[in-house]
Parts: sequence; C-alpha cells; structure tokens
Amino acid sequence: MKVHGDLPDKIPLFPLPGALLLPRARLPLQIFEPRYLAMLEDTLKTSHRLIGMIQPRPGPSGQPRLAALGCAGRVTGFTETDDGRYMITLTGISRFRLQREVSGFAPYLSGDVRWAGFERDRGGAEHDPDFDRVAFLGLLARYFAAEELATDWDSLKEADDELLINSLSMLCPFEPEDKQALLEAPSLQTRRETLVTLMEYTLRGGGDEVVQ
Repeated sequence: MKVHGDLPDKIPLFPLPGALLLPRARLPLQIFEPRYLAMLEDTLKTSHRLIGMIQPRPGPSGQPRLAALGCAGRVTGFTETDDGRYMITLTGISRFRLQREVSGFAPYLSGDVRWAGFERDRGGAEHDPDFDRVAFLGLLARYFAAEELATDWDSLKEADDELLINSLSMLCPFEPEDKQALLEAPSLQTRRETLVTLMEYTLRGGGDEVVQ
C-alpha cells in the first residue's frame, strides 16, 4: 500500500547515532557493513529509493530502541570503492513517525511509518522571517572558534536561510539527543532558535553562565 503520493508505508531503517538528515538537505554516507550493503541493494531496486534515518536511543533495560521520529532520504548518488564500500548521498524527502519496527528475512530493520503532519517537508524551501543573519553569523563564528571548526564563510554568507540553518544543524557536533531536537523542530524558525540555544550552551561550557 502507498500513502501520500509516492511515499510507501514501509521503509528500511538506518539507525545511526548523531546522523541527522533534514528535508531538502543532502547527507553523505559510507556504507560498508554487510547488512547495510544488503539494504542499499534492496533499496536501489525500489521505485522510491528511500532509506529512513533514525536515532537509536538507550531503552530502560539497556536495549537500544528507536526514536519515534526520523527522516527519509532518497538515494540520489552513489559510487563504489575498490574495496567494496559505497559512498552514497541521501537527499531528505520527508520526516516520518515510526509506528512499529518490522523484522523479517532481511538482515536490516524496516519500519511501518506514517507521513501525516509533515506535508510542509515535501513543499518548497522554508523561510525564517525573524532571522537576524548578522547576529547569527557572529554567534556561529564564536562557536566555531571554541570548537576549533573550519568552514567556508563566503558560502555560508551566501546560503539561503533554510540551507544555512539545516546544514549547520546536520554538521555541528551536537549530542544525538540535541540532533533529535533539531529534527523535531516544527518550523525553520524553531530549528534556528534551537540551534542558537545549543551553540550558546556550548559557549557557556554547558553551565548557566551568561555568554559575554
């Protein structure tokens, strides 16, 4: 059964701690484990070519469980290396809610998913009307300096709001639960506010002091 146009109600799942994919963004991945090589092979045979990126979380008994919300990406590029690995690119299509995990004969997990409530993900680029780019880039410069990160500042300054905010949400080295909060942000503005909060928290050293 298909729902929401060409989006299926069952997709393969790739639980990867700290890996964040957002709608309309691109995530490069290296595939080398046999189970995920099998997942890629099966995915490329489908018409939708979707893989669901989702965060694993520690469960109450120590067993990992999956977050309730993930993001599906379409395989839009792949190359094979000499040693049998694949370098793939996922382009974010839509977030989804995981209804239940599905295990079968395949060596990887799949999930029954629902796409309702994320129609905006499948539309045009979002905008953030209250975005103060100058102040944001100033905070970002301090954060990058503190974390000893390098970037192409010219490209950042020219990027549109959504590309800038979503790319930084995906690339910045936040904890998995922080990445999940960025994924679950209901709008681009909320995601930008969450991103600012996380950078300010890091600059405070994880404490409550006011950033000077």
